[in-house]
Amino acid sequence: MESFSLILAIVVVTALAFDFTNGFHDTANAMATTISTGALKPKVAVAMSAVLNLVGAFLSVEVANTISKGLVDEKGIRPEVIFAALVGAILWNLLTWLVGLPSSSSHALMGGLIGAAIASAGFGAVHGDVLVTKVLLPAVAAPVVAGVAAMIATRLSYTIGGQSDGKAAQKGHRAGQIASAGLVSLAHGTNDAQKTMGVITLALIAGGAIAPGSNPPTWVILSAGLAIALGTYIGGWRIIRTMGKGLTDLQPQQGFAAQTSAATAILASSHLGFSLSTTHVVSGSVMGAGLGRKGGVVRWSTATRMTVAWVLTLPAAALVGAGAETVTGLGDWGTALVAVFLVAASAAIWKLSRRQVVDHTNVNEPAEPAGVVTQAIAAVAPPPAAQPAEAPATPAAEDLAATIPAPAPEPAPSTAPAVPPAATV
Repeated sequence: MESFSLILAIVVVTALAFDFTNGFHDTANAMATTISTGALKPKVAVAMSAVLNLVGAFLSVEVANTISKGLVDEKGIRPEVIFAALVGAILWNLLTWLVGLPSSSSHALMGGLIGAAIASAGFGAVHGDVLVTKVLLPAVAAPVVAGVAAMIATRLSYTIGGQSDGKAAQKGHRAGQIASAGLVSLAHGTNDAQKTMGVITLALIAGGAIAPGSNPPTWVILSAGLAIALGTYIGGWRIIRTMGKGLTDLQPQQGFAAQTSAATAILASSHLGFSLSTTHVVSGSVMGAGLGRKGGVVRWSTATRMTVAWVLTLPAAALVGAGAETVTGLGDWGTALVAVFLVAASAAIWKLSRRQVVDHTNVNEPAEPAGVVTQAIAAVAPPPAAQPAEAPATPAAEDLAATIPAPAPEPAPSTAPAVPPAATV
């Protein structure tokens, strides 16, 4: 029984660690557009988002119930299975954060849970109908709906705002963007914090600590809310840069339209119990806002890499979760081995991230850090043909401007004397 209590405690701590990574991984969803347009200073933005994430965690438990009661069979799940699932989700979150790609923490968690459950109890442990109706279909529909809504809202905003005073309209859109960013943060707490609540509740049910079918206890809600709020305050600056500057260039009108559309979609999904990816919704709304402004552009090379990462998230996390479950099935030493691997891999990823630091001081720089795009393409997808002309265009031009003028004067004097002899002959 002591050993069992220890593994249950390990699962709870690991779940809260995932919730922390979810917070800094998804900070961009709420605040990237607000930071990129200058509506709020970076540190103020993430602090506001953290507080509202915590508040949102207490507003609903529908998504938590989808995770704890619907996705997998509670009867065939052991605490070790949930631990293995969390390992897959955390490692995927850290890898995509390292290369600055906004992937879905929600799908990473569910992918890890599905893979670990199948490795432990077979395919029958996963409820396919719930997976399709409450996970896969919303993953496809939500970004499209949010993108179309953001595009329409952007066009309306420019149409109406064009008839008003420029400075007054600009101030109004900035104020509206701050309010809508707060709404997205609140919605993120109601949706993403609940996923960790659901996992911890599932672990408590599997361990016999609470009865099957129970709602998350109050201490679970509070701890999950605090963990995601702390992660949000740390700020996932790499992904904020990609979302705010790498996908499209946003003006305050577009930021307001994108965030309002995203918040509406997320809150509606939370009410219905859909385990929605806020990353998918916000990315879709940002692209819609980019297309909604006349002359606006979307960097489809970045959008393509993001889309490929979305497709890979669930199966990649599932494979890691299944592998971790296979090792934990060997006994206590197997569980310890997986725990050591998780800590070592996380430390290695963090150390790699220190080679090129992105924080609140340089998050709004237009050019992506050297090496990040290359690593992302190599890890996710081959670059589209148009990609080299987009992101690296400015650095390349600067490099040429710095190197060509120096040797240029040398050919000029050498060719000058060559012309007169030719003329005299």
